[in-house]
Amino acid sequence: MRLAQFILDNLEPILQAWEDFAKSIVPASTTMDSSDLRDHAEQMLKAVVADMNSEQTTAERIGKSQGNNSPDQDGETAAQTHAVTRLLAGFSLEQMVSEYRALRSSVLMQWLNQIKSGTDFEVEDMTRFNEAIDQALAESIARYSQAVSASQNIFLGILGHDLRTPLGAVLLGAEVLLLTEDLGPRQTKMASRIYTSVKRANKIVSDLLDFTRSQIGTGIPVQLAETNLVAVCESMVDEVRAYHPECEIVFDSSAELTGQFDAARMEQVFSNLIGNAVQHGRDASPIRVSLQAKRGHAVFTVRNQGDPIAKDALPYIFNPMSWHSQYATQERGPGAGLGLGLYIAGEIVSAHQGRIEVESHANSGTVFVVTLPLTSPVVGNDA
Repeated sequence: MRLAQFILDNLEPILQAWEDFAKSIVPASTTMDSSDLRDHAEQMLKAVVADMNSEQTTAERIGKSQGNNSPDQDGETAAQTHAVTRLLAGFSLEQMVSEYRALRSSVLMQWLNQIKSGTDFEVEDMTRFNEAIDQALAESIARYSQAVSASQNIFLGILGHDLRTPLGAVLLGAEVLLLTEDLGPRQTKMASRIYTSVKRANKIVSDLLDFTRSQIGTGIPVQLAETNLVAVCESMVDEVRAYHPECEIVFDSSAELTGQFDAARMEQVFSNLIGNAVQHGRDASPIRVSLQAKRGHAVFTVRNQGDPIAKDALPYIFNPMSWHSQYATQERGPGAGLGLGLYIAGEIVSAHQGRIEVESHANSGTVFVVTLPLTSPVVGNDA
């Protein structure tokens, strides 16, 4: 008997085996009835049979084995819908995958038992069956991952938005205290620490919201206006100096550099890159910041001396997940990493149609270079 026909003729015992296995997955299955446990298993099996019975060229089979074949039907496949319902029911990704392993094993064992009794079979059937199951599994994993990612981004967005109100209240309170004339030295110092800590927390929340926007596909929004980039950069240098008086920051720039930029977003870029140089630079060495006009572009550089970034890590430092990579752990210790700052800086630069690059060597130090196109006449040195 051909395997596809065997599946149709033995659909109920195969589905019962699926249900029995799903029932063993606790605690998610404890509140599920037979219909919930079977979910879309019947539709998936019929889709597998249809796939096995379809004509398939060698090129199509190679494409499927490489994961390049997408479903032909409109809307979600049964495997994709099954992934979402299992996620909502509380199944982990590993538990959902284990259902497919059990299904594959159950079907093949029942079929092979019939083959042993003398029934004719085609070796190709097993290959086609495994390909079809792998296709369904790939669809389920992809849909499950998309749903998890979407829910995480929604949660992060809500969390970041809701944190802004209490942080704003604390920041305002700290500002009022600092403006109070009869506040003692100890109280002034405490209010200053509160103000600085809340400013840092606000930055983290802003980074979190920007990260969420970039992940849900809307990107980081920019509002372009005529802006003197030198003034924006200089204010950020002064701010970092105020927060880190122990650091020497040398700033060199054109007298004025005007173009179409989002001033608030460029403040983030300058602050993130200069702050990163302070964090990873050598204490005794100055941090050198430059902003010049070159060939119709604004070129911002920040250089610090310190331990170089590992060569293998350089391609990943603008990746938002780089903080938990093996490179970050080796370079900065467990949990250190480079945070979201570099990723967000890169996204903002891209939104301005610019580019950001980095080089890091033991002798010359680490230098980040941001190149942005100027869309208005430049006043200053155009070297």
